[in-house]
Amino acid sequence: MPAQTPADTPADTPARNRRILLARRPCGVPVPDDFRQVEEAVPTAGDGEILVRNRLLSVDPAIRGWLDDKESYFPPIQLGALINAIVIGTVVESRVPGYAPGDIVTGFGGWEDYSRLTPSPIVSKLDPAPDVPLSRYLSALGPTGLTAHVGLHVIAPVRAGETVVVSAAAGAVGSIAVQIGRLRGCRVVGIAGGADKCRWLVETLGVGAAIDRHDPTPLDDALKAHCPAGIDVYFDNVGGATLDTILGHMNIGGRIATCGMIADYNAAEPYGVKNLWQLVVKRLNMRGFLTYDHEDALPAARRDLGQWVAQGALISTEEVVDGLDNTVATFLRLFTGSHSGKLLVRP
Repeated sequence: MPAQTPADTPADTPARNRRILLARRPCGVPVPDDFRQVEEAVPTAGDGEILVRNRLLSVDPAIRGWLDDKESYFPPIQLGALINAIVIGTVVESRVPGYAPGDIVTGFGGWEDYSRLTPSPIVSKLDPAPDVPLSRYLSALGPTGLTAHVGLHVIAPVRAGETVVVSAAAGAVGSIAVQIGRLRGCRVVGIAGGADKCRWLVETLGVGAAIDRHDPTPLDDALKAHCPAGIDVYFDNVGGATLDTILGHMNIGGRIATCGMIADYNAAEPYGVKNLWQLVVKRLNMRGFLTYDHEDALPAARRDLGQWVAQGALISTEEVVDGLDNTVATFLRLFTGSHSGKLLVRP
């Protein structure tokens, strides 16, 4: 499953702004009819804004949570509103000192051809290396890599020789987290869906062992086999029954970085975790986090990730899908397990 790194430049410059909106709130797993694509006039930059021609759109599981009308760390997307996402784009108009047409920026925009952005801590200029594809700056060298690094250095710090388990290990964040664990001298066990993904984790990413969640062997038995000395650190992308089972295998003083809970994203009612008593029994530290709450840790994270990628020690896997029209279908793949690494769309 090699990284896909096609040219990042859009094939054309649309005369209209295509946008993907929320047509209705999903009931369970999202379907295409939950979204609507429209065309509007290309906007102009207002005071304090830059107008960006988007070159890459991020497709992330977190977006699913924003589609529901419930409280979260980010306000829910309103009906008829744009689907928000992290983007990389080229400035075509600027009304902000220090930003000029041709500059490349990254930040929080949306699934559309053009975005009006206001520079801020999460909207900033990007200075990509000439030999590095832009897709890498939304993967290992961007929010995905930073999340994995913060999780395993700030939230649940790993130490050489420990056993680290990562769920959704073949996904965007998980595939970086397993490699960081390995690079820090840990024995890493990844949990993923399917024999191909598990083989890729072991043979390509260097994971010590991989557990196929589709295998009929109960997860409890698989963990006993692959983690006989228990688990010191768990990087959780899944939640639900997986978290429940892993709690019973944590070592005393273990740490859990709660990054995501994709098992519950489409559930009408969240899974009721039964083994929380293990937090007391094992004196565990279980902590949820958002990467940009830890700005002081990001310079070191960017340094480490940049060095590892440049040295070829960390593999960044991206799949770039062409065409804004394919954005919704690409997003829906997140819930079928038919991908590995980071999913992106080039509009």
